[in-house]
Amino acid sequence: MTLKTRFTEMFGIEHPIVQGGMMWVGRAELAAAVSNAGGLGILTALTQPSPDALRAEIDRCRKMTDKPFGVNLTILPSVNPPPYAEYRKAIIDSGIKIVETAGHKPQEHVDDFKSHGIKVVHKCTAVRHALSAERMGVDAISIDGFECAGHPGEDDIPGLILIPAAADKVKIPMIASGGFGDGRGLAAALALGAEGINMGTRFCATVEAPIHDNIKQLLVTNDERGTNLIFRSLKNTGRVGKNSVSDKVVEILKNPEAKFEDIAHLVKGAQGRVALETGDVDAGLIWAGQVQGLIHDVPTCEVLIKRIVADAEAIIRGRLSGLLAA
Repeated sequence: MTLKTRFTEMFGIEHPIVQGGMMWVGRAELAAAVSNAGGLGILTALTQPSPDALRAEIDRCRKMTDKPFGVNLTILPSVNPPPYAEYRKAIIDSGIKIVETAGHKPQEHVDDFKSHGIKVVHKCTAVRHALSAERMGVDAISIDGFECAGHPGEDDIPGLILIPAAADKVKIPMIASGGFGDGRGLAAALALGAEGINMGTRFCATVEAPIHDNIKQLLVTNDERGTNLIFRSLKNTGRVGKNSVSDKVVEILKNPEAKFEDIAHLVKGAQGRVALETGDVDAGLIWAGQVQGLIHDVPTCEVLIKRIVADAEAIIRGRLSGLLAA
């Protein structure tokens, strides 16, 4: 049995499983491993220090896989924004055919990608945003529930509601993000109206993820309570792994007078990179979702994807069909 969906057909992949674009983690080693296992691997553009470095990383990934892979470009408001147009040009010039966009007002990027025949998956945290992206002309939606790592938006809608609510209105293919890590989740996402799943935290706990083993073991050890919601009072909610740094951020922001400047020294992205690369779990923020409660090992991407698909197929063919009375 093969799980064939509109998403697998559109993007030319074997299994309806996508690796999310993750800062510092979405490198060639992981993206190629996911793609080689039949999923869709994603490089993270802004992990690379320059557009030329991104070109080199794309080339490196191509040497590791001949399967489809994509590039994530996340657009965020910033005092000193990166040169998004130059990163976009690097993606286009490199012949990439799949892009995951996320963040703030991606219209000009979407238009340029589409004019070059690139398929665009846009990541959203609300139905209204998904419909806006559909009108913008993207090819598929990744709908991100409140369980996710990263920025889940300010509506606090978990996947069990958000996925079918979006499926009721979105006409283009849609994959489900946030809280997915096993075959039960894939089967559930398909039942709720999605065409596949997107996983970030779960792929961090794989052999090929380019992060320190201490971080991988932290994800295995933590349970579903092992996250903190930060930046809530700043209206920019983020879900991160629970450690001394995120605990301190939460504590400081309990003060109604607190401002971003009060916690800026704790949340620098460079410090999170130090944590991932050195294994010092208290060096900075570690972005991780509630799916930690479903992570019990550190397999290869191939083993993980095969297991997820096999378990989903067993649930669909076995347990669920067995519930039907003759």
